[in-house]
Amino acid sequence: MTTRLVGDDALLIEVGSGAEAQSLHAELVRRRAEGSLTVREIVPAARTVLLDGLDAPARRAAELTTAEFTRTPPRARAAIELPVRYDGPDLADVAAHWEVSEREVARIHADTEFTVAFCGFAPGFGYLTGLPARYDVPRRATPRTAVPAGAVALAGPYTGVYPRSSPGGWQLIGTTEAVLWDHARVPAALLAPGTRVRFVPVGDA
Repeated sequence: MTTRLVGDDALLIEVGSGAEAQSLHAELVRRRAEGSLTVREIVPAARTVLLDGLDAPARRAAELTTAEFTRTPPRARAAIELPVRYDGPDLADVAAHWEVSEREVARIHADTEFTVAFCGFAPGFGYLTGLPARYDVPRRATPRTAVPAGAVALAGPYTGVYPRSSPGGWQLIGTTEAVLWDHARVPAALLAPGTRVRFVPVGDA
């Protein structure tokens, strides 16, 4: 674990893996909830956690580098279920990469419980982990200029759902009608770091 001061009241913590970042994030959220950590924002990423609006960041940096954290984040509330139709245009390519049938891709994906590791790219977009490393897939060689809202996609170790139409290079395996980002909802984002997610097949999936 390494730490870097960011401005006057922020601290960036770098760890060795995504799993460590998730564990660290969960522990820091727990400490804030119990009152032992005063911080405005806790923002996880692939292998970092940013503490923004932190009291005494230099002192906290020294404390954190010597602290021990649990490797497994505590289980959150019940998983959010997202209905999905496994009808994506890249489903056949993913099946070939995994060396299974298209139906088996759907089964493997739907049988996995995912966790939102971090959010980014677009409002409401969560980077979901859970699939074993053998199911990592490369991004498309040529990104699409427009991916439709609700597209369920894979890239590297992550699953994601496009909350709105945007360019994208992920492999599209399905679609969902779930609303990932809604300004009228509190909170606006359906998914947040630490949220558990399951995909539920609908239709002919």
